[in-house]
Amino acid sequence: MAEDCIFCKIAKGDIPSSKVYEDEKMIAFKDLAPAAPVHVLLVPKTHAQDVTEAAPELVAYMLSKVKEIAASLGVAEKGFRLVINTGDEGGQTVKHLHIHLIGGKALGWPPC
Repeated sequence: MAEDCIFCKIAKGDIPSSKVYEDEKMIAFKDLAPAAPVHVLLVPKTHAQDVTEAAPELVAYMLSKVKEIAASLGVAEKGFRLVINTGDEGGQTVKHLHIHLIGGKALGWPPC
């Protein structure tokens, strides 16, 4: 856990969030600035700066929970988008691995 990391504090429960899923390894909560009607962040409870620093097993575990979380949010059947921003030029604003799950409307292409 990084002491000054906002996502570590959310995962620990020190900062409240609108949780939609939680288990021993990760938490998922609503994004404060949603890009679509459904926009949640999947965040591991252990700190890794980004997807390149995370253990592959952790990323695989998080991805294994996507179907369940998407179903609970009502977007599994019609579709959704997953986004993992990495680094400044990749648009990562919080330096803690997180996966955006976005849906609830038709999403255009390109995503940016």
